[in-house]
Amino acid sequence: MSHTPDKPLRIGLVGTGAIAHKHAQAYANIGYRVVACYNQNFDKGEAFAQQYGARNAESLEAICADPEVDVIDLCTFPDVRLEPLRLAANAGKHVQVQKPIATNLKTARDMIEYAHAKRVLLAVVSQHRFDDSIIFLKQAIADGRLGKILQADAYVKWWRSEEYYSRPIKGSWDVEGGGALINQGIHQVDMLLHLLGPVKELYGMWQLGARHKIASEDVVQTMLRYANGAQGVIQASTAFWPGYTERLEIHGTKGTAVISGDKLTTWDVQPGDSGEPAPLASTVASGASDPMAISLTPFERQFADLGRAIATGTAPSITGEDGYRALELVLATYQSCREGKPVTLGAAH
Repeated sequence: MSHTPDKPLRIGLVGTGAIAHKHAQAYANIGYRVVACYNQNFDKGEAFAQQYGARNAESLEAICADPEVDVIDLCTFPDVRLEPLRLAANAGKHVQVQKPIATNLKTARDMIEYAHAKRVLLAVVSQHRFDDSIIFLKQAIADGRLGKILQADAYVKWWRSEEYYSRPIKGSWDVEGGGALINQGIHQVDMLLHLLGPVKELYGMWQLGARHKIASEDVVQTMLRYANGAQGVIQASTAFWPGYTERLEIHGTKGTAVISGDKLTTWDVQPGDSGEPAPLASTVASGASDPMAISLTPFERQFADLGRAIATGTAPSITGEDGYRALELVLATYQSCREGKPVTLGAAH
């Protein structure tokens, strides 16, 4: 599928739930067109189509084969990934999927290999890598401005209402793949892997349905040992009312950086640092209590990055492999929680 920068991408959205609206708004802001959508519930698909000036496809097969669609964007629940990806790839469409890439590693690997075999791109939405704070911190760590990294932590102490979990599929193992870590904390998982590199070993503990009537975890934490020697903690929850802004905390031998929500709120480095000024800010966007209280800007940047990748025939910044690695850490944590012992990454599955 060829694409030139002066020709805006044409999007087919599969799944028209809450996150699909964010995607549609971000596409519109950068001049891409949502030309078609599909929902198993035809009326819901029709309402979405009318809102965004798109066609409501009658079937998954129809939208994936639509000659006016360049990219299939999967905003389905994460248990519905492989079949639409195959249909799209067979039609030569590039594919973008909302996080997590899948609910299990076999499906994730099958998706990556199928897209590769069909020579289409597979991108996974993890838009916070495009926050100014993360872009700055990635470069600052690479430049050694924090020194040797000793500790890198993530805290996602959020709140979700009983109404949020009122549908049986929410927080379910089979449809969503789990609870607070795979759904809410996976962004922070991805950012830690992006900033620090791979995790070598972890040990997790959880509480299943501690506050909500769900089968999976609404309180979980895992201790990490990164391959580079640093250690870390990830805490994720949807049970802490009223919900608190998520944080990344990076501590090195020369200083500390803290990202709260989507902004760099602390940059404490030793005297003598002469790098680019830190983009410190105090007003943050966070989904701590409202899943939709998130900024469109990083979505716009990631979607534009996908357009660049298609136009130049290169990989998108966040690939299927990136989605696989984040899912691997989540599932290794779940394995550790079930077994009550540490798990070594790479040998865990």
